[in-house]
Amino acid sequence: MDGFDYRLLNLAANGDSLAFEKLVVPHEKMMYSLALRLCQNKEDAEDCLQDAMIRVYKSLSSFRGDSAFSTWLYRIVTNTCLDSHRRKKHRYSESLDDLSQEGWNAPDTGMTPEESAVNSDLRRALNEAIETLPNDIRAAVVLRDIQGFSYEDVSSILGINIGTVKSRLSRGREKIRSYLTANREL
Repeated sequence: MDGFDYRLLNLAANGDSLAFEKLVVPHEKMMYSLALRLCQNKEDAEDCLQDAMIRVYKSLSSFRGDSAFSTWLYRIVTNTCLDSHRRKKHRYSESLDDLSQEGWNAPDTGMTPEESAVNSDLRRALNEAIETLPNDIRAAVVLRDIQGFSYEDVSSILGINIGTVKSRLSRGREKIRSYLTANREL
């Protein structure tokens, strides 16, 4: 980070809410998107994001700059979501169709209605397959394959080495492939 960001960081760590807002707001959409993918429903994602923001605020003084500030934020969001999963005995799920009813719009691909229906079925099946993954594997798959983070960033966010990231991704992709093959005609 450059000097300006460290100045903001120091101000925010000392209670300046405007500085905190300037640091965090540019990352808020990505943080929410990550929480939504990990929690699989809007309400839990909002709760986890709120908890993560509180953790970030309380932990600002502990940020050492070993990674990018955004990586540090995403790690806190990921850990908050994983902690929430561990505390809950039941899981919720939300389909991509439900998300579209809440305002999320898929990009117009110019597909025919038939192609769109097949694509929607495939997305739904993929979402179901991701929901079946254990939390630690799901986190790696979501961060790398859905959010597009590099292996290094996923490693840093999850606090594991790159070999473990690759192993979890391999296992996750194989489980998704098996699920889709067993449960859908493709």
